[in-house]
Amino acid sequence: MSSKDIKPKVRLGQTKESLRRRNIITTVLVLAAAGGGYYYYVQSNPTKVEVPVAKVRQGEFVISVKARGDVRSSKSVTISVPQIPDPRIVRLAETGKSVRKGDVIVEFDGAQQEQTYLDRATSVRTVDKEIVQLKASHRITNEMDGMNLMTAGYNVERAKLEASKAEILSEIEGKKNRIDVTTTEGDLDQVKTTLKARKTTQDADMERLNQKKEKTVRDADRARSYLSKMMITAPNDGIVNILPNTRTAGAFGSSPPPFKEGDRAWTGAAIAEIPDLSSMRVELKLDEVDRGKLQLGQKLRVRVDAIPDVEFDAELDWISPIAAIIWKGMGLTEKTFPARATLAKVDPRLRPGMSSTAEIIIESESSAMLIPARASFLHKGKPAVWIQRGERFEIRQIEVGKRNDNDLVVVNGLKPGDTIAMEDPNEAAKRAKKL
Repeated sequence: MSSKDIKPKVRLGQTKESLRRRNIITTVLVLAAAGGGYYYYVQSNPTKVEVPVAKVRQGEFVISVKARGDVRSSKSVTISVPQIPDPRIVRLAETGKSVRKGDVIVEFDGAQQEQTYLDRATSVRTVDKEIVQLKASHRITNEMDGMNLMTAGYNVERAKLEASKAEILSEIEGKKNRIDVTTTEGDLDQVKTTLKARKTTQDADMERLNQKKEKTVRDADRARSYLSKMMITAPNDGIVNILPNTRTAGAFGSSPPPFKEGDRAWTGAAIAEIPDLSSMRVELKLDEVDRGKLQLGQKLRVRVDAIPDVEFDAELDWISPIAAIIWKGMGLTEKTFPARATLAKVDPRLRPGMSSTAEIIIESESSAMLIPARASFLHKGKPAVWIQRGERFEIRQIEVGKRNDNDLVVVNGLKPGDTIAMEDPNEAAKRAKKL
């Protein structure tokens, strides 16, 4: 192999360091050329960006508070559990059922109370017999005591008679007769004391039995009154609404189920109601942060979930001064303020228990120029909007007034019908290019 066939790795006069620099420069030039080509491609093929827009509109501006609630009757009759022991429901009317006055709404298990009443009545009769027996025993004893008293008196009189013969008898016989008088008088006093003590004992025994009878009679009357309360009837015509059993836990995050046959209630528990459907109201739960914004007499707009085609007008007529604590489990609580609002008009489709959403009007303006709140941006520290001009958008500063959760009042800078962007077009373009 000749020397000319061997190619040197480094040319004469060229070091390894200079060769490395030349390679780096070449690489940079190639990347710059590629980037320029990509930039030219992007500029020559612009990406069309779709920006959501909205129209400036003239309409009613409302500042309000929203709250969830349930529809209730303003004049409903509540059926509550009377004061009876262990009230277990064995019969219960159905929710939504029409009833007439006197129809049975709820019946409790009275078997135990019937047995209790029979026991108490038997006790009364037993005590009556004991009193009769005690009176008969006292009568026999009193007759015997009367005989003893009469005998003791007779002995005294006879002893006195014998003592009166002392003048015609010997001195010894006279003294003996006088001693007999003293002895018989002592016997008479003893008999009288015994009779008095026995009378006291007899009175005490009779008082004890009378008290026992009074107690058994009261127990029997109470058991009879319990029996009379085992069935509750409708006080007037109407439609039955069975209320929730608050001592029965429902599914997680759901309301308690209504009472049903077989449930054990408690004294004072509200089991059902018979509402007057001619007057309805909404019972609300206000958030703690909204409580201070509201006043009695404010107007409401109510939408019932089951009747979405109707908006009801109402007036706020009661707000609880005390917060209600709702336990959510796991140590979590929520504070709400109960409130009521009466509906101005009712719909025949309304029923107690329907869920609703109420919008409480705090402030309103009948005719205002409105834009969505999210269409306003800060430009140089001042409110501005992107207004559409053909296929392009331009920034324009505006003067704004009041705002609520959704809308913003524009005082100056726009006119009704203008089209504005709902987001910054520049940001939308950058996001589109990244895609």
